[in-house]
Amino acid sequence: MKPKKRPTLRDIAQRVGVSETAASFALNGKPGISEDVRRRVLEVVEELDWRPSYAARLLSGAASQSVGFLLPAAATSVDSELFFMRLMTGMQTALSPAQYGMLVQVAENVDDEIEVYRRWHSDRRVDGVVLINLLEDDPRPDAINELGLPAVLAGGPDPTGRITSISIDDGAAMRVVLDHVHQLGHTNVSYVCGDQKLLHVQRRVAAFEAVRSTLFDTGQVVSTAYTSQAAARATDSILGQSPAPTAIICDNEVLAVAVSVTATAMGLRVGEDLTVLSCEDSPVCEAMHPPISALHRDTHGFGADVASQLLNLIAGRELVSTQEQVPELFVRGSSGVA
Repeated sequence: MKPKKRPTLRDIAQRVGVSETAASFALNGKPGISEDVRRRVLEVVEELDWRPSYAARLLSGAASQSVGFLLPAAATSVDSELFFMRLMTGMQTALSPAQYGMLVQVAENVDDEIEVYRRWHSDRRVDGVVLINLLEDDPRPDAINELGLPAVLAGGPDPTGRITSISIDDGAAMRVVLDHVHQLGHTNVSYVCGDQKLLHVQRRVAAFEAVRSTLFDTGQVVSTAYTSQAAARATDSILGQSPAPTAIICDNEVLAVAVSVTATAMGLRVGEDLTVLSCEDSPVCEAMHPPISALHRDTHGFGADVASQLLNLIAGRELVSTQEQVPELFVRGSSGVA
């Protein structure tokens, strides 16, 4: 079956009996067109269910009605995709009512990401962007500001104040976990984290070291990649030490599951011989045996806040004040008394 031809501006003009220029002026609210012509044009637009093409919108100087979101390459792995899916679906709940779409692309590194921002800006593909995983001495905020792209940092804050952010209190989150571990009587605790060039990891590490020095006899920070294989190798190394820690805190559920599985394979009973906790919750944590204690945050709502703030920036509206999220600890079977 031959697809139905998409109506054009010319079709509308012919139906009304005016020029294409007059029809365009009527649609864009420009002067020089009578109210009767404007009314008839809008009636035909409604009748034909007409929408301007993307190219035509650009030529007319209209907004793209899209925001950009660049995912780090690691987000494409099964290990990490759940967090980003929750974040993006949350963003879409705020974007859709405003008739905004989201352009998503994967970037291998920071340089590639900056190049994509430049191309998006040059082609007018997006009206603003969402930035994630801010690094130490990160060049992206300056590059975005030079382009004049409205941007919001998902997670923060940006210590230099270059980018508006919806912040998460990573230090408070870590203190919640450590207080729980301390109450269970543990004195030797390890923290398995991601790349310490990431500012949110730095904030967690700083909080860990500050609390560890006052509440625990010993402890250590071990950086690794956010993959099951890397976490398993880190667990082998940590639990092979003497004395080995009796509690391990993990940056996310991917690391926590790998730690639990590896410890079990070494003959340890999670929740009895070893306490395992995750700084990110997911259904995977609940499905484990025993289920893993985890910090639960509203990632969906967080994404909605990020997108709403970006829409405010794009429209030049006053920014909304938001409170930093401090997630709640869900205590499960992986928490055990020392």
